[in-house]
This record gives sequence, C-alpha cells and structure tokens, in this order.
Amino acid sequence: MKRKWQFIGTAIIAASILLTGCVSDSDNATGASSSKDELVLAVGAEPEAGFDPTTGWGRYGSPLFQSTLFKRDNELRPVGDLATGYEVSDDGKLWTVKLRDDAKFSDGEPLTAADVQFTFKTAAAGGSVVDLMNMARVEADGEYTVKFSLKQPQSTFISLLVTTGIVPEHAYSDDYAQQPVGSGPYKLIQWDKGQQLIVEANEDYYGAKPYFKKITFLFLSEDAAFASAKAGAVDVAYIPASFNKQSVDGMRLEAVKTVDNRGILFPYVPSGLQTEEGYPIGNDVTADLAIRKAVNAALDREALVEGILEGFGSPAYSVNDGLPWWNPDSVIPDGNPEEAKRILADAGWSDTDGNGIVEKNGLQARFSLQYPSGDMTRQSLALAAADMIKPIGIQIDVEGKSWDDLSASMYANAVLFGWGSHDPLEMYNLYSSSYQGEDFYNVGRYSSKTVDEWMNKALQAKSEEEALEYWKKAQWDGTTGLSARGDSPWAWLVNIDHLYLVKDKLDIGNQRIHPHGHGWPVTDNIEEWKWIE
Repeated sequence: MKRKWQFIGTAIIAASILLTGCVSDSDNATGASSSKDELVLAVGAEPEAGFDPTTGWGRYGSPLFQSTLFKRDNELRPVGDLATGYEVSDDGKLWTVKLRDDAKFSDGEPLTAADVQFTFKTAAAGGSVVDLMNMARVEADGEYTVKFSLKQPQSTFISLLVTTGIVPEHAYSDDYAQQPVGSGPYKLIQWDKGQQLIVEANEDYYGAKPYFKKITFLFLSEDAAFASAKAGAVDVAYIPASFNKQSVDGMRLEAVKTVDNRGILFPYVPSGLQTEEGYPIGNDVTADLAIRKAVNAALDREALVEGILEGFGSPAYSVNDGLPWWNPDSVIPDGNPEEAKRILADAGWSDTDGNGIVEKNGLQARFSLQYPSGDMTRQSLALAAADMIKPIGIQIDVEGKSWDDLSASMYANAVLFGWGSHDPLEMYNLYSSSYQGEDFYNVGRYSSKTVDEWMNKALQAKSEEEALEYWKKAQWDGTTGLSARGDSPWAWLVNIDHLYLVKDKLDIGNQRIHPHGHGWPVTDNIEEWKWIE
C-alpha cells in the first residue's frame, strides 16, 4: 500500500506539471475550470490516429467534431440526426436517406448529399475499420438525398449510419485527421499531442446548442487522472476500479453500466487442423460440449463481480447483455458446481486415478486459458475462474502472453477476450461460420447451421427492429443457440462498469449502456451536460 501512495503522489506532481505547462494561449488551464461554461476532462486515451471518421474515429462515443446520419436514443433505438428519415427497398438492398437542409460545417459551408457520398466512398476505399464490404455504391440524388446500394440485404447497415461521422469533401486532405472540419457540436481549437486537446462549441451547429462553450481533454493514465481529481484539477476523470473506495472532496462516483465484457472463448473443434500460417487449430478437451457446459455452470459470475470488480460490474451471459437484441432466456443458473459435476459424469468424464482431474477415453480435462499479459483485470478473472473450476475436476492452466503470441496460439487454446458493441453485427462476426479466424472473430471455429440461419434472417430483415427476434433466436430458440444454454462456445464472465469521478454539481445526462472501452463513450451525450445550481 505504501508503494501505491508513493506512485499516486508522483502522479499528482506530474499532473500538476502538465496542467501548468500545457495551456491554451487564450485561457488559463491551471485546474478544473472555474468558468460555468468550460470543462476539463480526463476521460480516456488520446486518439493517436486523429479525428477522421472514415478511419474509425467516433465508433465508441460521439464523433464530437462531426455529425452522423443517425444516432441512438436512450433506449438505443436509431433516430435521425443529419437524416430526417430513410426507406429500404423491398429486396433490402437499396437504402434511401433524406437529409436535413440546414446543416453546415464549422467553416460555414453547407453539408449536402455529396459530402455523405464522399465520406462513405472514402471509408470504403481506405480499407478501414468501417466495414463497408457489403456496400456496392453510394450516390447523391440531388442535394439532400443519398442512396446506398448494398450487395446483400443488411439490417445492421443502420449501425454504420449511426457511427460514421460525415466529413466535408471540400475540406478533406491528408492532414484532415489532425485538423478536422465537421458539423458536430464542437470544433477543434488546439491539439498538443501527448498532452491535451481543446475544443470549442460550433456556432453553426444545427442541433441543441451545448451548454459548455469550451472543453479541455487531458490525456492522462487512469492513475494520473485520479490524482488530478484529488488535486481538484479536472471536472470528470475516468478511474480504475481499484480507486473506487477513495473519496474525493467535491466529487461523486458515477458507475456506468456497459457491455464492455470479458469472456472465455473455447476452441470449438477437435485438434488436427492448421491455419494457412501453420498455427494449430482446435482442442480435444474444449471441443467436448460437456466441458464447456460444465465450466459455464460452475462459474460464479456474481462472485467475480464482487471479488475482482469490487461490485462495479454485472454478470455476463452474452456479448450483448441488456441491448435491444439480447435474449434474456439465454441466461443460465450458475455458481453450481454440483450441476457441473453431473454434466461431466453424464458425458462420461470421471476421475479414475484420483488425481482431482476427470478424464475420458484417456484424455484429461485440462487446457490452457490465455490472456494478454499486462492486463491485470483479465489476469485476475482468469485466475479466479480457474480456481472456481478446479473443484469440478477440470484443470485450467492460466498463461499471460503478448498479443503477437496470442495471435498464433488462440486457435488451439481458450482465450480471455473482451468485446462489446452497440452493433448486433458483432454477434454475427463472433459466431457465424462465415467468420472463422478473421480479425480475432470466431477463432474457436464455432459453427451451427441453425444459428447461421437465424442470423442470416436477422441480416436480411429490412430494419433493425424487424431483425430483433431473429437475433434473439440465434442465442436461444427453445432448442438450441449460441448461448451457454445451447452450444456454449463461450463462457462469458462479467460486464465491467465504467467509473468516473464527476464534480458534484455537474450533470452528465442519461448515460446509455457503454460499449467496449475504446474512445470516449461518456461523451456520446455531451450536448446534455450542464451545471446544476
């Protein structure tokens, strides 16, 4: 404990140096803002690639500088932003989006359908994380109508229209990510790389004008952000769970619910195959359904939340708990080692030599659970899960590895991954037989004809709302599914709350369920923030 407090003291000094040494020419940034219309925030890492939506900026939270065609309301339903409405053709392949006619970029130029066309063509051509592989073309039909032609029906296309900020064709260049121009609520004023970002309200913003005229984002580690909060230097700070019991005068702790989940991916197929690179595929132990179901039954997820997350989280049973496309019927009773033992015994697993590990046909129930080294939360979850599973006769060997090493071993070993998105396409990518081993998706090689059929029906629906029932049936349709109640290709563990220290009189609005912890998801509703007298 003494070493921790020594480190925190060092962090306070470093934060103080940062705040006094990196200030705007026009404003004094020596601490949390004393002005009622200014804020100082330390809410996440610096986006090193800059602020270009065509390469992924804004996928996890508000694009801030840019507007999107649609956004999600407090129930996570898509509603218009730049768009006033849309229609989908009977075959699901043509999306026609109508635009508002009063939107301007921060340089005063009007935003038109040509800018939307340019944005999506640029994103598609760049091979970025914005997945537009299914878009055949995008066309401007007049000034305020855009037509998207898809190769195949895709109900989840709406999510791309929610997360992709629109960039101006006339002001887009190689350095756009460093000096963005957009139609969002704020505009970039100053970026001191590695230190801070200063933004000001966009006077030409068409929407509800934000309460705060200026926001300074400090790029601090979680420890340094906490130290800055203790020093009174910030108005909001994103902090690690380990600091949750340490009160800060004048600030409250806000715990935001998330689908920022952690779970165990099992190799689903037996060993014997190899990737094109020669990496082994499959695991004879985890390929057995009884092993996967027994692990899911024995895990005490509530205990993991209390013990590892100190109560700041929730048990996870899927990649999308609590979202509109989540099926609550996929939740299983857990923390039941006796049920787990019964599952194993019924499947022919028994401890014949008395060494505490069950076996079947000469195969011991033993496998490796790997996690990215340096991630203390994943390490703790992995070790705790292994301890919970040991009494039922399954030996889990926990190993920390670099991401490079994991990229080679993840096809044949269980891995503690983290996901969580406001896009149901993530579920498709994680479980579809079409995505086996690509970009960390479905590296366990899960495959189910029934699940594929349900998910394909969901994709082919004409709207996200129409697709919801199909996504739910993919998880559990009463007979089978991708959840722990069905094929159990994963053992989901926890959803991690995002913790923020917030000034007592600062209202940060209705925080929706946060996605995985990249970006600045807390800013998704930045226009709602205000001081309360």
